Amino acid sequence: MSGMTEVSSLTGRLLVATPALADPNFDRAVVLLLDHDEEGSLGVVLNRPTPVDVGDILEGWADLAGEPGVVFQGGPVQLDSALGVAVIPGGAAGERAPLGWRRVHGAIGLVDLEAPPELLAAALGSLRIFAGYAGWGPGQLEDELVEGAWYVVESEPGDVSSPSPERLWREVLRRQRSELAMVATYPDDPSLN
Repeated sequence: MSGMTEVSSLTGRLLVATPALADPNFDRAVVLLLDHDEEGSLGVVLNRPTPVDVGDILEGWADLAGEPGVVFQGGPVQLDSALGVAVIPGGAAGERAPLGWRRVHGAIGLVDLEAPPELLAAALGSLRIFAGYAGWGPGQLEDELVEGAWYVVESEPGDVSSPSPERLWREVLRRQRSELAMVATYPDDPSLN
């Protein structure tokens, strides 16, 4: 298939589930894309807190994880694996990233959860732990975008650590300067209107 050579990377952007998206895994999901290229895409759902405390599975990191201090379900893939996403404030591109942190986009990066937490403690602005992730094969996400399953919007560092994740879907849509701001008012169950 020709024409697939250039995939403009959406790494660091948010995928916001449209009301049309039927997959219950992603109902009203806000996904931060951590990787997007011609080999596929990987992201974490930012608004699916679980009842599990971070301290129950990653004791050393519990003090660094922001409110609510729980593990989030990052997506349906590899639920037994943990990913740490952290914001390093003032992490300008020129500055050397702290050990144990790999920049994804702007101030947002991935944490090596095998590293000693104290390596990062001083630099971390916020940390969130995700169990599992969302993954797409080559071209799969592009197909879903064409089908209208997702809105693609810019992320803000605060999205990763939103203290009220249940409001994130509406908040992200509401700040858009387009007709998307109207979607934020979409009822949870359109049949009730």
